[in-house]
Amino acid sequence: MAQQHTTSLRLRLRYRFDNLVAGGTAALVGWLAVACLTVVVPASAVLVWADRAAPATLSGRLTAVWVSVGQTLKVGGAVGPPLYVLASVTLALVALLFVSTLVSLITTGINQRIMSLRRGHSTVLEAGHTVVLGWSEQIFPVVTELVAANANQRRRAIAVLAPKDKVDMEDEIATGLGGTAARPGRGGTGARPGTRAGAGTTRIICRSGPTTDPTVLARVSPQTSKAVLVLPPDGDTGDAHVVKTLLALDAALPRPRDTVVVAAVRDARNHLTARLAAGPGGHVLCADEIIARLLVQTALQPGLSLVYQELLDFDGDEFYTATADGLAGRTFGEALLAFTTSSVVGLLHADGRVVLNPDTGTEIGADDRIILVSEDDDTAVPEPADPWVDEDAIVTARPRSRRAERLLLLGWNRRAPLVVEQLDEFAGPGATLDVVALGDGAARRSAAEVAAARGCLEVAFHSGDITDPDVLAKLDVPSYDSVIVIGETDREGTAPAAAPPGAHPPAPAAEDGSGTDDRTLVTLLHLRAIGEAAGCELPLTTEMSDDGNRLLAPARAGADFIVSGRLISLLMTQISESGHLADVFAELFRAEGSEFYLRPAADYVRTGREVAFATVVESARRRRECAVGYRLHAQTATAPAYGVRLNPDKRQRVRFGEHDWVVVLAEN
Repeated sequence: MAQQHTTSLRLRLRYRFDNLVAGGTAALVGWLAVACLTVVVPASAVLVWADRAAPATLSGRLTAVWVSVGQTLKVGGAVGPPLYVLASVTLALVALLFVSTLVSLITTGINQRIMSLRRGHSTVLEAGHTVVLGWSEQIFPVVTELVAANANQRRRAIAVLAPKDKVDMEDEIATGLGGTAARPGRGGTGARPGTRAGAGTTRIICRSGPTTDPTVLARVSPQTSKAVLVLPPDGDTGDAHVVKTLLALDAALPRPRDTVVVAAVRDARNHLTARLAAGPGGHVLCADEIIARLLVQTALQPGLSLVYQELLDFDGDEFYTATADGLAGRTFGEALLAFTTSSVVGLLHADGRVVLNPDTGTEIGADDRIILVSEDDDTAVPEPADPWVDEDAIVTARPRSRRAERLLLLGWNRRAPLVVEQLDEFAGPGATLDVVALGDGAARRSAAEVAAARGCLEVAFHSGDITDPDVLAKLDVPSYDSVIVIGETDREGTAPAAAPPGAHPPAPAAEDGSGTDDRTLVTLLHLRAIGEAAGCELPLTTEMSDDGNRLLAPARAGADFIVSGRLISLLMTQISESGHLADVFAELFRAEGSEFYLRPAADYVRTGREVAFATVVESARRRRECAVGYRLHAQTATAPAYGVRLNPDKRQRVRFGEHDWVVVLAEN
């Protein structure tokens, strides 16, 4: 009961205080004056009466109390005639009011400035920095890779502009990236948002505002930046927002410009529009086309996703260019063994043309640049590797007959027609593709029309829920040579209407990344059970939207995953660091030309004996291919590389087995 009384009293006092505060400024000043006098007058009286030197008379002590009160409250405490005392108190109150007002104005100004900074409306005064426009899940891999790329450089900065609260952006970056701006790069450290941790670190500066307003873009100083990345926001209107941002950027950046502009759109139908908006020198990636191509290449070349992961992030070896010093006038074939610690893959001609895996007899011009895979730009140093070639170990490839492949595609989304198109280009004669996805009769007919335009590939569409274990059990999944799982929603009719040959079919509504990944995880869970029951590992290639869901996937170590958001982020970051890489990747991902393959090591060198990697490079050169690495079968389940080794030192000796592979850049 006593506790109840105490609580009630506290609530009543709080209620009265709330009413007092709600009474306005006059009431607050009045009650504050009463409270001060209630404390100061008795305290002053105690001091006077306790002072042994205090006046003996009552009037003298009251005067001393007045003086103490006046000095404490800064109202003078003058002693004399009443008019003199009144004037003195009035002047003291006026001075107090003036000083209080001045302090209030200064405090308000400082608070407004602090709030303006917290809102992210101030201008970034940096040069040579990287600007990131927009906010989505891609912000985290983009910032991570940018910081890793700048790990060996001083005073680098990343400016992020998005229609989001500045403090929220900084908190999400710190939380999403483990409290630092990124993982440590090679020999570098991360950086906390808005801070400078010292040499070799990168500051992350967040600004708030719409990215489609040219005047707001000035807050991140794009005109003095080295690169601008435009991230596609989530949602159905993401591509339209990218186009508007590119138009605003074109208005904000004077032409001609040296700033590298990189953007990405999801739908292939919006690719040309975005390229026009980006203007000359702008680089726009089409996510759907790239993802579809990599899904197909990886499905037909297991392990290829690990190769691209290694090439695209800044943790290992990446694409660089080097001058042709000492190689001018020599052939491309001779250049393949001219670098011991780098792997030559192509030429960047003086006119800007990129040629990957050119003819070995191509002459290198004085103004040409060598395209190579290297650990860093300062490790591409010419050093002949010819002395380590073992002629006795080089073999002639055994003839291999390519049998007809049975392929299975589980799921249907906006990219599915592109996947079918790519499979038709890469699959051999007699290949068959079974498609299992949600869909009604109209969806089945439209998918059949998409298949009818194919040349070599025989396509059959089956309606079914890929998360239903009964549906999967009837497919005899272990009998297929390759299984591709792509994300789909649980809505009926997700298959798109067909388009004429050579044109991209219209896209269905955008898929929600979280929902599609959820269904993909369920499908993978059932496929794992099927593989365990059959006593084999299913040849799976899986598409996912969120890299975090990949860690949850019930799949074997080193399984092939194409994480669309992360992959496009890595590509954008690579191009932002070196603009000419846009042409390199465009050449690599186009239908014609050369691409990466994993081919049996036994086709290049003798197995069971140690050979220097230079011998593999020479053997590949004679087949008009560029060898850039290998994969060891015995290490395919060992993290983090899962047996993949790119750009090994050509002096390194390796013992290959019958089931090992060589990574080569070659024509199909």
